[in-house]
Amino acid sequence: MSIPTILIPTDQLVSMGLKTSKNVHYQLSPEELVQDTLRMGEGVLNDSGALVIHTGEFTGRSPKDKFLVKDEITRDAVHWNEFNLPLEEKYFFIIRKKINEYLAKCPEIWVRDAYACANMRYRHNIRVVNEKPWHNLFAYNMFLRPTEDELENFHPDWTILSAPGLLLDPVESGTRQHNAAVISFKYKTILIAGTGYTGEIKKAIFTILNFILPKQQNVLSMHCAANMGSEGETALFFGLSGTGKTTLSADPKRKLIGDDEHGWADDNIFNFEGGCYAKCINLTEEKEPDIFRAIRPGSLVENTHFYEGTNTINFENGGVTENTRASYPLYHISNAQEPSIGHIPENIFFLTCDAYGVLPPISRLNPAQAMYQFISGYTAKVAGTEAGVTEPKSTFSACFGAPFLPLHPGRYAEMLGEKLRKHHVKVWLVNTGWTGGPYGIGHRMKLSFTRSMITAALEGKLDGVAFEKHPVFGMELPQSCPGVPTYLLNPRNTWAEKTAYDLNVRKLAKQFIDNFEKYASGVPAYILAAGPLV
Repeated sequence: MSIPTILIPTDQLVSMGLKTSKNVHYQLSPEELVQDTLRMGEGVLNDSGALVIHTGEFTGRSPKDKFLVKDEITRDAVHWNEFNLPLEEKYFFIIRKKINEYLAKCPEIWVRDAYACANMRYRHNIRVVNEKPWHNLFAYNMFLRPTEDELENFHPDWTILSAPGLLLDPVESGTRQHNAAVISFKYKTILIAGTGYTGEIKKAIFTILNFILPKQQNVLSMHCAANMGSEGETALFFGLSGTGKTTLSADPKRKLIGDDEHGWADDNIFNFEGGCYAKCINLTEEKEPDIFRAIRPGSLVENTHFYEGTNTINFENGGVTENTRASYPLYHISNAQEPSIGHIPENIFFLTCDAYGVLPPISRLNPAQAMYQFISGYTAKVAGTEAGVTEPKSTFSACFGAPFLPLHPGRYAEMLGEKLRKHHVKVWLVNTGWTGGPYGIGHRMKLSFTRSMITAALEGKLDGVAFEKHPVFGMELPQSCPGVPTYLLNPRNTWAEKTAYDLNVRKLAKQFIDNFEKYASGVPAYILAAGPLV
């Protein structure tokens, strides 16, 4: 296969520190990137034409190895915690030099110019330099794609240098181990070394937008999905992994704006990305037809197995990881909104998979309660998902995206509250988890019932029904909902042992209160007062 001609000016690479005379592949098409991956023996095609690869040692993000350079920009602005780990500036220079030298020695590198934020007022140009062609394909899928005219005078605001084959010396580099993702706001550079997991690229950009947009441009950055109805009515879906965020936002009757990252400006909401990065463990065409059909030529599928003797993916096989993923451009979704911009949302859904089985399947939150639940970011893992876990295990992730939030969660919650009150947005807490008892005793809420509840909320069919207040958490429970058995709407009614329900709901409430203590000093009293009562 012939090597494409260099299209990017060499002086631009030199200015980035890439003193290379090797083959530089610039702005290749998905087809060319797939062929380069196959040529290098680093992937195979499945029976639908998608590229299937393995990411190597890391099959997920490594949050303990993500660092923010601590300097005059970040020192007093970043909320330093277990996710925002500081790195001295001197180590940034050492790692950058190591990556530049490593990439200069690579026989080939792949460079792509792209951008984030569909709203052009907030556009951030990105240059991605990759050791691997399939990482460059991931960047093509996940970021927004400039036109040829825009590329003629393209100037990157941010640069990503990705060298998964470079193993760092932790002592020399100031890191925990041989891999790291390092962000410098001063030098507008992201360094990724020692990990082949593609999601590090996407989440590094999300992290920088979570710092820049709220702090400098008064845009609320959000870890959520978004879709829009035929009349332009927009809805947001927040939720941690396993709560149904991607599934429930992929509604064939509504346009998909995006499945993961959005900004809320004064006059609209907009996608940060140009693609989707969907979990595909247990994926079926029947349950998630849009995602299943999006896995076709140009898509990148990570860490899956084939059925023996075939090139058909066995989506039920989590032998490599439960975090199997597929990335694909938004235009692979037949009902994607173009451009990926929506109106001010009318409804917001906080999705939780409550394995304790005590939260209502749908409930209405007032603004203070919404801010409390937003900061809490609750879901629960079921027994058996981790060694030694024999009962449901609570997970709290601030603003449904704690690992990517450089600022104090209270800042994002404050912005959310202002927008909820200004635009009179309805906020719903939806439990996609268990009812009738905890995991092992009760059963999971039927997806058809959850869809009916969300549809009823979107269509205003819950506006006129009677509500009752939950005695512990305080949210309002509808007493009827089209398409849903009435007894399901109050979770206490579904438990055979009412005393057991009361004990479990108080147990969960205590966990909410204990978790919130870490944020109490950074939020106003009225948000604290919106928490559960025990």
